[in-house]
Amino acid sequence: MASISVIIPLFNKEHFIKKTLLSVLSQTFSNFEVLLINDGSTDGSVDVVNSFIDERITLHTTKNKGVSHARNYGVSKSSSDLIAFLDADDLWEPNHLENLNSLYTSFPKCGLYAAAYYKQFFNGNKMNAHFNGVTKDHFGVIEDYFSASITDSIAWTSAVLIPKKTFLEIGGFDEEMRSGQDTDLWIRIALKESVAFSAIASANKIILSPQYHLSYSSSRIDRMKLFENFKDLDTSNTSFKKYMDLNRFSVAIERKIEGDSGSYRQLKKEIDPSNLNFSQRVLMNTPSIIIGFLKQLQNALLRCNIYLSPFKK
Repeated sequence: MASISVIIPLFNKEHFIKKTLLSVLSQTFSNFEVLLINDGSTDGSVDVVNSFIDERITLHTTKNKGVSHARNYGVSKSSSDLIAFLDADDLWEPNHLENLNSLYTSFPKCGLYAAAYYKQFFNGNKMNAHFNGVTKDHFGVIEDYFSASITDSIAWTSAVLIPKKTFLEIGGFDEEMRSGQDTDLWIRIALKESVAFSAIASANKIILSPQYHLSYSSSRIDRMKLFENFKDLDTSNTSFKKYMDLNRFSVAIERKIEGDSGSYRQLKKEIDPSNLNFSQRVLMNTPSIIIGFLKQLQNALLRCNIYLSPFKK
């Protein structure tokens, strides 16, 4: 039975990390190690970690260099051939590692293994992520990663397994990107390797604050680099072009709200309008003040377990 190294970047998550670690230690698959990378935390996160007595857990402390450096550093210290990532405020179902290990065992030649996941906003009900054209019982290689990821991404950081060899060969997370570095890595892998997917949802994306998912921090400008990285590739592959255009749409809306009209106009020019649905085309031409109101409405509805999104059909 293969072993798995679980990498958890940790920065000021003292109120979440206990639940996260308990979800790891409750796994039905037990052949794993946990490497927590303390990325310069200034709260009580380290004390919480040190309260756990389990020989599979090790804590490494680095200067604050960001989540990508923490993940890459964790991989460099890992001892297993398979890597699973988990953010310090997300949770796994007890069968998560077993789910991913079964996928790896069944399809050992892939470069990325991904499990379906739930989204949980503001401690509300679990909501299933939606994957385009993927059946509810899918267990195997995804025919077209980019087409399958146009609503929710097939790969999400806290729900993937990557062979260490693939991770190192592909170059790991881009440490110069403060936002979008995960999407960048999945693209680089999916362009070269097969991706296997289990439609059994076994991870939970916990979203407790609008700042986590729905608002637009200044670091999200780094996502502009995503389009520069692949500008020569997204014209020949139809599904990849659509996937990238939907990412452009997302960033363009963010840039409009931030008042960055230059980036907004640049992205709008690069988008093929036929790759957007009706709601997305309308939003592209909606004044920022109205978009801001719509985001507030979206937040209010999420607290009532109603999820409206321009990406959902």
